[in-house]
Amino acid sequence: MPPYRPAEPGMSLADVDTPSLLLDMDAFEQNLATMAAALEGSDARLRGHAKAHKCSEIAKRQIASGAVGVCCQKVSEAAAMVAGGVENVLVTNQIVDPAKLGRLCELTKQADVAVLCDDAAAIPLLNAAAENAAITLNVLVEVDVGAGRCGVEPGDAVAVLAKEVDAAKGLHFAGLQAYHGSAQHLVSAADRKSAIAKTIEKVKASKAALAEVGLDRDWVTGAGTGSFPNERDSGLYTEVQAGSFAFMDADYATIEGDDGNPFATFNHALFLWTTVISAPRAGEAFLDVGHKGHSKDSGLATVAELDGIEVDGQSDEHTKLSLGHNAKPLTIGEKVKLIPGHVDPTFNLHDWVVCVRDDKVEDVWRIDARGPGY
Repeated sequence: MPPYRPAEPGMSLADVDTPSLLLDMDAFEQNLATMAAALEGSDARLRGHAKAHKCSEIAKRQIASGAVGVCCQKVSEAAAMVAGGVENVLVTNQIVDPAKLGRLCELTKQADVAVLCDDAAAIPLLNAAAENAAITLNVLVEVDVGAGRCGVEPGDAVAVLAKEVDAAKGLHFAGLQAYHGSAQHLVSAADRKSAIAKTIEKVKASKAALAEVGLDRDWVTGAGTGSFPNERDSGLYTEVQAGSFAFMDADYATIEGDDGNPFATFNHALFLWTTVISAPRAGEAFLDVGHKGHSKDSGLATVAELDGIEVDGQSDEHTKLSLGHNAKPLTIGEKVKLIPGHVDPTFNLHDWVVCVRDDKVEDVWRIDARGPGY
């Protein structure tokens, strides 16, 4: 049985079933245009991160706006992107399971696909899968540029690993993954700039070590929504891996721009469409969405377009609203629009995103890569 569609093209927004994900097409398209303009004339191109939305239709619209391709975190995401018509995919993660690597290598017969490595122990696994598929697999070495997650130490360790990758018969050392995820949400623009300045020095040291062994590559990929101007202007990065920029969320709304004011480079384009199902006491109302439709890992959702109303809690099936003294009263059946706290995991809870323009449903796109990932 296919997933239930909460809307159909041509419907009024008021008739869209809830809880649903809404994509404001005007804001979404403006965000894509803003990013394209921000990268124009630089050495960097967008490689939008599909983990943010897990939707091949969204990925193709980013590519139509100038992106070189997409990033994915899982082989299953990459498979959905390729099946949906995306022809250039970088899996920005370590893949070590032989079955997963077999599926990954088969995808290279349909699209340009690359993957990461940060451990010499993974090279025989990567190479065996590539040789079994009779392909040459492009591999980027991931550098720990400050996030303290995956990645080898910058400098000589990068060159040592790159040599081993490139020496494997079925592999080709293609470049560097240098993404500082935790820097994206630093509140101060000055703090983000400082963190990325250290990242850039690590990339420089790694490229210098690679040059000494004849393996320097142009391909350096990383950067995100909160920091990308710094990587763009470094002269080193050839790609920006921003994902949230196309949608924005309540978490990114808490960071500051260069002027100290709220970060306003991109507009909110993604919303949760919900219904008031209970208003049992004055000053309170409850919506029909909870943990199963909204991820609060980065904080609660916020209320859009209604002054004086705040999200005050979330449980499995409900979101609690607190209404200020001067707020407009809410009645059962009334629709409320929320701004998600975190785009990425919230997309992953839904089967469809409803595309809306001028309060009319323009299209309904399947979130075809959703799920735990395999």
